Amino acid sequence: MACSATSASLFSANPTPLFSPKPSLSLHLNPLPTRPSPSLTRPSLSLTRPSHSRRSFVVKASSSELPLVGNTAPDFEAEAVFDQEFINVKLSDYIGKKYVVLFFYPLDFTFVCPTEITAFSDRHAEFEALNTEILGVSVDSVFSHLAWIQTDRKSGGLGDLNYPLISDVTKSISKSYGVLIPDQGIALRGLFIIDKEGVIQHSTINNLAIGRSVDETKRTLQALQYVQENPDEVCPAGWKPGEKSMKPDPKLSKDYFAAV
Repeated sequence: MACSATSASLFSANPTPLFSPKPSLSLHLNPLPTRPSPSLTRPSLSLTRPSHSRRSFVVKASSSELPLVGNTAPDFEAEAVFDQEFINVKLSDYIGKKYVVLFFYPLDFTFVCPTEITAFSDRHAEFEALNTEILGVSVDSVFSHLAWIQTDRKSGGLGDLNYPLISDVTKSISKSYGVLIPDQGIALRGLFIIDKEGVIQHSTINNLAIGRSVDETKRTLQALQYVQENPDEVCPAGWKPGEKSMKPDPKLSKDYFAAV
C-alpha cells in the first residue's frame, strides 16, 4: 500500500522529481547585444509598499513561475464526499469568504493517511473559528472515499468527517499543485494554506512516510492572519497568538530582541 513505510514500491532508491524538468535553454553568445534576449529575462518579484509609513513584506511571485507560494491557487472543481453524500467542490467559491487548508494524501485505506485525516476532522471546529475550511484530496474515487468513511476507525477507517474529501481521479489537481508522483500516480503529502483572496501563503510537502502536524498548521494559519491584519509587523520563529511580534525595521526590531 502506498502510505506504508514498508512498501517497497513507494520508497524507490531513485525517487521521481516533484516537477517535470524545464525545457533546456540554448544560449548563443553574441558580441555586445543591443538588448537582452526575452528568453533570458529573469522572473520578477514585486515587493509591495502600500505607503511610506507602512511596509508590506509580502512577496508576490510572478504568476508564470514557481514557487506556488505568492501566486493565485490553481482553481479546480471536483466531486467530493461530505456527510456521506456526493457533492461538488469548487475552490474559487471560497474566495472572498474563507481561508482554505488544502491537503493532499496518497491513497485511501492505508496507514499514515487516516491518522492525518481524522486529526484534522477532530479539530475542525478550531479551524472553523478561524474562518477556515479544510479540504482533503487524493486520487481515489468518491466511491472509495465513501467506503472508507463508512469504515469504523478501529478497523482503519475514517468514520464521519467534518470536511469534504475530494476525488482527483484525473490527477489534474495534484499535478497543478506540484505534488503528483508521475510514475506512481499518487500525491505526496502536500499542504497549502490559501487566503481569502485565493493566494497561496504557505506550503509544505512531506514524503509518503511522514505525517503532518495539525498544531503547526493551525499556528501557521494564525500567524498568517495576524500579519495580514497587521501589515507593518512580522512573526518570528514559533510565534503564537498573544506573543510579541516584530517590526521589520533595523531600529524598531531591537525592541523585540531586547525582550527575548
